Amino acid sequence: MFFKRISIAAATLLLLTGCSAISDLLPQAAETNVLSGREGLNGPVLAVKIDDTNAAHPQIGLEDADVVYIEQVEGGLTRLAAIFSSRIPERVGPVRSARISDMDILKQYGRVAFAYSGAQKKLLPVIEAANLQNLGAQSQPPSIYTTDPNRVPPVAMVLRADLLMAKVVEKNYQITSAKNVGWSFSKAPEGGKPTQSVIMHWPAARYSAEWSESESRWLLSHNSTLDVADSGKTLGPTTLVIQMVSITDSEYHDKVGGVTPFSQTVGTGRGFILRDGKTFTALWSRPTDADGTTWTLADGSEIRFAPGQIWVALTDTKPDFTYLSASAKPTKTK
Repeated sequence: MFFKRISIAAATLLLLTGCSAISDLLPQAAETNVLSGREGLNGPVLAVKIDDTNAAHPQIGLEDADVVYIEQVEGGLTRLAAIFSSRIPERVGPVRSARISDMDILKQYGRVAFAYSGAQKKLLPVIEAANLQNLGAQSQPPSIYTTDPNRVPPVAMVLRADLLMAKVVEKNYQITSAKNVGWSFSKAPEGGKPTQSVIMHWPAARYSAEWSESESRWLLSHNSTLDVADSGKTLGPTTLVIQMVSITDSEYHDKVGGVTPFSQTVGTGRGFILRDGKTFTALWSRPTDADGTTWTLADGSEIRFAPGQIWVALTDTKPDFTYLSASAKPTKTK
């Protein structure tokens, strides 16, 4: 009789609420984004090129990215490629031009919406022929690629990412939704070296990351200055990937003759995975540009990432680590 009363009550509630099944009345599990492992949609992938010079800071919208790549560009400086899917912020920037390394980096994500502010003349047909939706500033109105009056060109262009993705829907552009690109999320493997901080080097730029026990993430500094976004939030991933790659001269040049470097992200190599206050020496593999990038220990077992934002530093210079003794705990960073 008890179960009959429950069934009648449930059926009545379904009729009153318009639900078609009892499961519709139960709390629904939040969706987990496959790129970052954090709560959020597996929406269409938006990739944005972002200036990384001192003048470009504070940057806008990076705290909402699922994955951020640090690439070397002309003069030994760095530029960022930010990948968004779980959350699309209103504004992202400052937006800058594309580079040849972007083509390989982005292909593993499928057909992405690609936002950037132009490219070298020889590179434009390469971008046009690539399997991506070319949504550069040269083909979009100033209502989408806006100019921030408080910034000075060339670091004043700010993308209205919300409007750009609304246009993607309006035009029915076929953009790939977030999919697995080689890594997964779970507990850290055994071992690893307790780590206080790391410094990553490029010829004319450097990043450092310090573990914050209180925030459970690596807090970033750019060229010795704490990396604080326009929102006031200090930037920093839960998983920091340092991918050792070959960086060589490409056939492309910037407008003043500087040679564009090319970061080789297809193939195999070494690197480091930093998560949970520890560093794991790792091997990476990406057989073709259409494949994702997998990370393993020396014994071939997968290194899973910590759920949350990921930063991938592409460098050919070994980083400097500040390790702790196995019994020590990282200092809490406020």
